[in-house]
Amino acid sequence: TISSVLTTIIAFSTFFFLDGRMGQFFSEVSLIVILTLSVSLIEAIIILPAHLAHSKALRRKGEKRNKLNTFFFKINQLAEKGLFYIRDNFYAPYLKFFLKHIALGFAIPITLLILSLGALNGGIVKTSFFPSVASDQVSVNLKMLQGTNEMITDSIISNIEKSAWQINDQYTKKQTGNLPVIENIIKRIGPGSSNGSLTINLLPGESRDVSSPEITNALRDKVGKIYGVESLTFGSGGNFGGSPVAISLLSNNIDELKAAKIELKQVLSKNPQLKDIADNDPAGIKEVNIKLKDNAYLLGLNLESVMNQVRSGFFGLQTQRFQRGQDEIKVWVRYKKEDRSAIKNLNDMWITTPAKNNVPFSEIATYEIKRGDVSINHLNNSREIQISADMKNPSESATDILDDIKANVMPQISAKYTSVSASYEGQNREAQKTQTSAKKVGLIILALIYMVIAFTFRSYEQPILLMFLIPFSLIGVIWGHWIHGFSINILSWLGIIALIGVMVNDGTVLIEKLNGLLKQGIKYDDALVQAGASRFRAILLTTLTTVGGLSPIILEKSRQAQFLKPMAISISYGLVISMLLTLLFLPLLLSVSNSIKVFIKWMRTGNKVTKEEVERALIEQKFEEHEF
Repeated sequence: TISSVLTTIIAFSTFFFLDGRMGQFFSEVSLIVILTLSVSLIEAIIILPAHLAHSKALRRKGEKRNKLNTFFFKINQLAEKGLFYIRDNFYAPYLKFFLKHIALGFAIPITLLILSLGALNGGIVKTSFFPSVASDQVSVNLKMLQGTNEMITDSIISNIEKSAWQINDQYTKKQTGNLPVIENIIKRIGPGSSNGSLTINLLPGESRDVSSPEITNALRDKVGKIYGVESLTFGSGGNFGGSPVAISLLSNNIDELKAAKIELKQVLSKNPQLKDIADNDPAGIKEVNIKLKDNAYLLGLNLESVMNQVRSGFFGLQTQRFQRGQDEIKVWVRYKKEDRSAIKNLNDMWITTPAKNNVPFSEIATYEIKRGDVSINHLNNSREIQISADMKNPSESATDILDDIKANVMPQISAKYTSVSASYEGQNREAQKTQTSAKKVGLIILALIYMVIAFTFRSYEQPILLMFLIPFSLIGVIWGHWIHGFSINILSWLGIIALIGVMVNDGTVLIEKLNGLLKQGIKYDDALVQAGASRFRAILLTTLTTVGGLSPIILEKSRQAQFLKPMAISISYGLVISMLLTLLFLPLLLSVSNSIKVFIKWMRTGNKVTKEEVERALIEQKFEEHEF
């Protein structure tokens, strides 16, 4: 019992060492599980025996039961008869059959594992970094060009709001009870006059027949393309860890960086699986960039002096400030309105040289109008522009798209713009943090579990056989996700880590029983069958209670449950398969291992030995008898 609990505690302790947001989130879950297991161990060893001693569970023979106890006793007997019937008429015959046909017993799980991995690699079962959790909100973010009048921004965002209410009318007719799918819409203008947003609060997911991504896509199609908009994104939340597709372009060559950004966005916009392609490099307000001609320097001018004169002429220069009563009066000097109302007036401006001579601006300088930078981002000491995109269908996998970008798109862009490199951020970066830390700690955790089992069995090969079952649990994990329409993501793999602890427990009780039967003098083949039959009820009930406990999460429709479902699916379906593996496949592994040990013993000594003589349990028993 202690070793079984220890292996589960060790497996769950993995979450304490995970980096990133996943480690922060699941370390709390892990702490609760470990504390619960520790208390349950104390309860089982110390408190439960005392409770049983003072309860009526241990009844004297012939003592009468009351009606309630009689009722539950009959139910218990009926359940036991059902379990014994399944064990004796289904499980035991199959176990004996596979022990006689070991090749077939090995072929079935190996074939199923190959088919499952093929379904995973072939895209039948999707993969993603993180689960996409649908929200009860739809957000719309509008960015106009810098300097856009607030009235224009308000007009566009108001039209989108009207479209949202039209979508509401469309889906309300299809909704059970004709309940409106949109509860309210919050409109905001800002920050600045060029930005606007809508927060559309939906009917809670449990009461809504249509998903928030479906409403989001319908609204996007309804609004269509709006000209003059820098970016317009529609989101329904749920991107844990960032955008599914997020590529940071890095370069200190600004021109190449912006050109690469445009080219990459064009490629992504052609992908039908992507939506809401945006970047963090918005166009700023229009600026006048002045460049001096060579003769300007000959006249003693420099860019600073010319810019100061242009600013003073068009914006103004404060020449005086005085007090009039309680008011402070500032005097500004600048050109007349008709001389500064158009950009063409710049060419007619007179520039004063250090020699106090006046020359036309057009003689000493040129200018061009460009949009400036609103923000400047850096990553790894390089200028960065990040391009992000969301998936149109949240259940689709972004990994294939990123693989295609890495293999086909970015090499072409990097060859064309040699100073530009790429870094993959968003969910990809978060997943890499978690995967890297999980790989490091995973080997240590498996080694610790092996040591606990080896110490319990006093055997080196039995823990190896037990851990050999772990990869085969993927059969249940993969097809469980396929049944429920979920992609396999980082949470699914964390569920597998938790599954290992429970799975090892089942195998531990079977091997412990086998070793005990061998010490009682039972033949090896008979001991295998009896160990499986003896532990059938315990393993089956462990599986049923665990799956039953997790089924509310799997069947729950609330937004919070969607985040935990991949983990619950991994544990539940993986445990069902691991139950079959423990009851049917593990005895085959033990039988083959025994045959190999018999063969090696015969090769080393030349003497024929029995199956029982090579087992560690009997060797240890003989050693103890010899000592004492």
